[in-house]
Amino acid sequence: MSQTIGFIGLGLMGAGFCKRLLATGRTVVGYDLDPARRAEADALGVALAASPAEVAERANPVCIAVTTTKAVQAVVSGEGGILSAKPQSGAIVIDFSTTEIGVTKALAAALAEAGIGFIDAPVSGGPPAAEAGKLAIMAGGSPEAIKAVRPLAESLGLFTHMGAVGAGQATKLVNQALCLTNYVVVAESLRLAEAYGVDADKIPAALAPGLGNSAVLQAMMPRMVARDFTPKGYARQVLKDLEMLMEAGREQHLAMPMVAQATTLYRMLVAQGHSELDAIAVLKVLPEAGQAH
Repeated sequence: MSQTIGFIGLGLMGAGFCKRLLATGRTVVGYDLDPARRAEADALGVALAASPAEVAERANPVCIAVTTTKAVQAVVSGEGGILSAKPQSGAIVIDFSTTEIGVTKALAAALAEAGIGFIDAPVSGGPPAAEAGKLAIMAGGSPEAIKAVRPLAESLGLFTHMGAVGAGQATKLVNQALCLTNYVVVAESLRLAEAYGVDADKIPAALAPGLGNSAVLQAMMPRMVARDFTPKGYARQVLKDLEMLMEAGREQHLAMPMVAQATTLYRMLVAQGHSELDAIAVLKVLPEAGQAH
């Protein structure tokens, strides 16, 4: 009998996860608030549930991939949430979302009181990596919970246990500081190349052997050159993560000038009505040569 996995959140990332889980021979029971996403998941072969609680009663572990901390809270402790369920023995919740650390710890404690294990396991790589099983997964949780989910998690990507509950989310903040500021740097560099008449299509290959190379350069510059802003991840989501980074900096009394600048640019992008475009659309708020004032 195949393992039955619960999945709550069937959007861009959730769909990628579900495709991967189904491809590895697992059964997936899923839920999403959005009827269109439920229909898309049904077409993939996901068995639909009527609530997060029903998912928790039909599957173990239960995975979450939603877009905000408030959404994670609602899934766990809201009406029809996981805490209202009669979960399976040895139940574990895995939160693949990017969630505030304080809330993560509070939810883990509430679940523990109900006899449910918890792992915070935010990811990096986007929907294509989820579908291919090539995510970077940064996990926080007890050694026992980590051991229980490791075979599943390792079928989804590189799974690294970073420490106790909350350590996964802290590591994701580090990842986002590195990655999201790099989006801005790549966009800025493209404007420079175009100002000098350089064939920007050649830049990723030309710089690949050097220290200026990065996964972001290779993945994002070709799409920026083509002005392909079809969302693989939304600008609003990047802004949400940057705001979370800014709050972490305030809490820890850290100077984060690069993050602050990136946050300003993404605030501008979203304010201009581009929240549903891909994050690489930050190029839009950087003036072309001769237009800067």
